[in-house]
Amino acid sequence: MRAERLVAIALLLQAHRRMTAPELARRLDVSERTIRRDLDALLLSGLPLYSERGRGGGWALLDGPAINLSALTTQEAQALFLVTGPELLAGLGLEHGVTSAVRKLLDALPATTRAQADRTRQAIHIDPTRWGRTAPPAPATLTPLRDAVLAGVQVDLTYAPPGADAAVHRVHPYGLVSKSAIWYLVAGMGAGLRTFRVSWATNADPTTDPVDRPDDFDLIRAWEDVTRRRVPCASNRVEVEFQVRPADLARVVTALSEDTQLRPADGPTGTPRRFKATFTSVHEAACELIYLGEGIQVLEPPSVRAELVRIAHRLFATHTPKW
Repeated sequence: MRAERLVAIALLLQAHRRMTAPELARRLDVSERTIRRDLDALLLSGLPLYSERGRGGGWALLDGPAINLSALTTQEAQALFLVTGPELLAGLGLEHGVTSAVRKLLDALPATTRAQADRTRQAIHIDPTRWGRTAPPAPATLTPLRDAVLAGVQVDLTYAPPGADAAVHRVHPYGLVSKSAIWYLVAGMGAGLRTFRVSWATNADPTTDPVDRPDDFDLIRAWEDVTRRRVPCASNRVEVEFQVRPADLARVVTALSEDTQLRPADGPTGTPRRFKATFTSVHEAACELIYLGEGIQVLEPPSVRAELVRIAHRLFATHTPKW
């Protein structure tokens, strides 16, 4: 954290021209004694610092090139603060650091640019979760996997997808991806590239062995390849027709994602509204629609109705008291 603080001191001095040690201590939430030690360290590192005693004195940078944020255009500053929202890193344990870094960057910007960037930060919020859903809690294995990715070490990953026995895999963690508030690990194995849903990993033990990462590996390109492979063929998709009670209409429309291509279907006037939606499989359709409760009734196809009944029977058997 000290290296971050030293950079912050240099940026603050450049932005405000001159600041006293007490002012710096208040800005950075540390003691004045800590600030004076940091200023000594900056002097020893060769940063062109000088101090002035008396009224109006303080610490300042000599004129000349230093750490220059004044070259940022307004558009660049706005873009920077849009992509540093802590909600985009939710679960990684970096939210406090992001918030602190944004505050320090704001302090270091020229006054006009600072005001516009701050308005951007307060005017736009990105919520990665769907309507009617809440973000799942961060998996316990996310933090050790984050640390292993950043440290570049292999991991012994205990992985237990639903309905499967737990198995331990030695993996080379290349990167983490968050999609729809769900975290995935992209990793290398003997059989090639593989993705793991982090919430299905029950344990992640970092090793001391370094990651063997291909020189040309690109996380974004690798993830795009993964998502292309996971998109099912159009012929495998399932079209479902269902009717919705008028009182539940707004809730159903907002709960189903755009991926389902929700659209009205013709139905008799005065009856509950009919809709059609497309899902990737019979099981996915049943899981999505059962979440909506008794506000809907599936009309077609019979396979989705049967899957809903099967899930309901399993839930009934699981939760019926045995006494």
